[in-house]
Amino acid sequence: MMNDFLSRLCSLLAGLVLAAILALGLSACGKEQPFTFTRPPAPVQVATAIRRNVPQYLDEVGTCQAREMVVIQPQVSGRITALHFTDGQDLKAGQLLFTIDPAPFQAQLDAARAALAQAQAARDIADINFTRARRLIASKAIAQQEYDTARNAVAVAKAQIESAQAAVETARLNLGYCDIRCPIDGRAGQRLVDPGNIVTANTTSLLSVQRLDPIYADLTVSENDLTAVQQAMAAGPLDVHVRLPDEPDRPIDGRLTFLDNAVANGTGTIRLRATVPNADHRLWPGRFIKVRLILRRLPQAVLVPAAAIQVSAEGNFVFVVDQQSQAQFRLVKVGQRQGDMVVISEGLKPGERVITHGQMTVTPGAKVQIIAPGNAPTTAPATQAGGSR
Repeated sequence: MMNDFLSRLCSLLAGLVLAAILALGLSACGKEQPFTFTRPPAPVQVATAIRRNVPQYLDEVGTCQAREMVVIQPQVSGRITALHFTDGQDLKAGQLLFTIDPAPFQAQLDAARAALAQAQAARDIADINFTRARRLIASKAIAQQEYDTARNAVAVAKAQIESAQAAVETARLNLGYCDIRCPIDGRAGQRLVDPGNIVTANTTSLLSVQRLDPIYADLTVSENDLTAVQQAMAAGPLDVHVRLPDEPDRPIDGRLTFLDNAVANGTGTIRLRATVPNADHRLWPGRFIKVRLILRRLPQAVLVPAAAIQVSAEGNFVFVVDQQSQAQFRLVKVGQRQGDMVVISEGLKPGERVITHGQMTVTPGAKVQIIAPGNAPTTAPATQAGGSR
């Protein structure tokens, strides 16, 4: 009996406790406040769209070529007796480079001069004989044939003198060719002969010399760009900016000086050449370069930092911050890049503010907080408003 009573008492107490708990739960649910979620303004950095005159250009990869290149060969055969330069030296036009043994050519010159003296002596005798014959023919003391022979002897003697003079000049030139001089201002390559080598006239290569200032910048453009290049050239000379791959911030200004007369078969490209000053020899023949060909100038183009441009399925866009500090989604048409800036041809006006950093936390139409450029935008944690449960 006692156990049965205790069992019923425990069941009753358990029911009362459960009822109390349910009553408290229903009471609490009836008094709960609605829950709301408020996102704070996204921290962003902004920049103002500006106007600036900028170039329209073509960027191509090119190579440097020497303005002039000469392969020096001897004009007489002989033995090299001396060198007067070092490999890789900067040379001036007329500078002595090689000496060929002059002794044989000096002997030829001496022999030619002796032959000239002999011819001059023969002419003097012929002049004397002709003068005598001219006096005698007047008095019929000699035959006409003797007179003609004396006159002809003078003509022969003069011809022999001219031949001897030509031989002297040839010998003098050959002797002069023993001193081989640089024909242009330029830089010497590696010599191909040493003292003691026997060289052959117009056959043996001695040295190559290349002129480095100014220098050529050769490039090619697609045939699709040819019309734009031709139209730009018709308006006047075109400027180029040449950059070395390891010095992109130090352009060298030049001028386009050559457009080839045909498009290359197979590649669909056409060759162009610019002339670039190179007094400091920064550009080197055969080296690859970056060439920017300026076609024309775009006046008062709208520019924004390239970091402001975003890409969506609809195209390029920017976030514009209005007077109420709200971010507005704006589709734009992007032009050529100008350093860290980019041209906006449609969709943006000068003076409008665009977001350059922090776009990932921005929602179109939402408030933003503009922060200083030195502070990187961060995503702020969400906060809750309203009563607690």
